[in-house]
Amino acid sequence: MSQPLAAARTTAGPAAELVLAGDLTRPSRLTVPDLPAWPQHRTEAALECATSGIQHHTFTGPLLYDVLTDAGPVFDPARRKDRLRFLIAVRGATPLDRAGPQLVLPQDRCGARYISGIEAVHVDGGYTAWSGRR
Repeated sequence: MSQPLAAARTTAGPAAELVLAGDLTRPSRLTVPDLPAWPQHRTEAALECATSGIQHHTFTGPLLYDVLTDAGPVFDPARRKDRLRFLIAVRGATPLDRAGPQLVLPQDRCGARYISGIEAVHVDGGYTAWSGRR
């Protein structure tokens, strides 16, 4: 079960950092205590594990959408669907501040695909529109 952010803040040592980088107008470094500044959302997820069956978890925190919107992805809103050429890469590591930042997709029941201990989110807009031809 995930640890609440309030409990994560009491962990000894420096706060873990989450780096927002790439094609952003405001790249930044966030710590776990910074995350409650965004609206908090609660979601329940049922994860299927090969060894222990279905496990139910509850997660609370900001949406990645809100955090990235605040960082200002550099796409042209006047250009139709320009945002679709962006790739977002999320890099995780060992848990940060115990639970650390986590990427949760409630529709995905495979817990092995969840990303815990996020260290960096990189936004890359260097892709051209896909034509569908090979």
